[in-house]
Amino acid sequence: MSLKYTLEALDLLDSSYVSGKLVIDLFADKEHVEAEYTTVTGECGSTDFVKIIIKGTEGKSSGGSAPTLGIVGRLGGLGARPSRIGLVSDGDGAVAAVATALKLAAMVEQGDRLPGDVYVTTHICPNAPTQPHEPVEFMGSPVDILTMNQYEVVPEMDAIISIDTTKGNKVFNHRGIALSPTVKSGYILKFSNDLIRIMEMTTGDLPVTFAVTTQDITPYGNDIYHINSILQPSVATSAPVVGLAITTKTAVPGCGTGASHEVDIAQAVRFSIEVAKEYTQRKFEFYDVEEFARLEAKYGSMEHLQTLGRE
Repeated sequence: MSLKYTLEALDLLDSSYVSGKLVIDLFADKEHVEAEYTTVTGECGSTDFVKIIIKGTEGKSSGGSAPTLGIVGRLGGLGARPSRIGLVSDGDGAVAAVATALKLAAMVEQGDRLPGDVYVTTHICPNAPTQPHEPVEFMGSPVDILTMNQYEVVPEMDAIISIDTTKGNKVFNHRGIALSPTVKSGYILKFSNDLIRIMEMTTGDLPVTFAVTTQDITPYGNDIYHINSILQPSVATSAPVVGLAITTKTAVPGCGTGASHEVDIAQAVRFSIEVAKEYTQRKFEFYDVEEFARLEAKYGSMEHLQTLGRE
């Protein structure tokens, strides 16, 4: 049923009038769900940061101890108006995040409430700027990446899935979704076998993964090339982060319209839902906790990669 909620989210977000208030209004009458938005103004306009909490039966927001999953819909903007008309490819991350929250809220109504809390964050901006990037033009944002992390990466998140359109490159030659290795505290760790298993299960296909470079896990603003912002949440937290890329076979500009594929976004939603079910039931971790401790003991902290570094 993920496609139903994906279509609902697309219908709402593909509009020049969409706002954070319209998004949170979707959850106004939902039991065990809290939704709020904050309007933030930057040098190139404003955007509405949205936070939706689907509370678990044993969630920390209610005094419990079940793990909390964070799902971040990463993007520059939903639209590039007035230079582009309609939803841009870059908006897929927000669509996936909103659709995931809608599905989780519907599950609560049907008696399938998860043990742990799920925090879904993204931002709503129908009029974002564009920016040069190789090999194709990217979407910019009214606010900088540090501001995005401030509102989208919250301390309550014990593990994070960062969903981002990753089409503006010649690295991927697959249409659908792709998974990154786990990133934590400046370390690029091995792929999670459980996340790979869930990808196989939800797509019914062989898993598709992508390589992460050291550049990609450093903060924007250091004048170093990043494939995109998919792993920028990792610079703002000590929680493990995985990137869930929505991909294409060809290089598609982030500001391209007519380039959002409903079925591919629904794949990302379905994967995220299944991860939320298992993670909040304590069935697996995003990384090998003991091995990470040995890494730090042998090689020290890599947290300097979460900073802008030396001049």
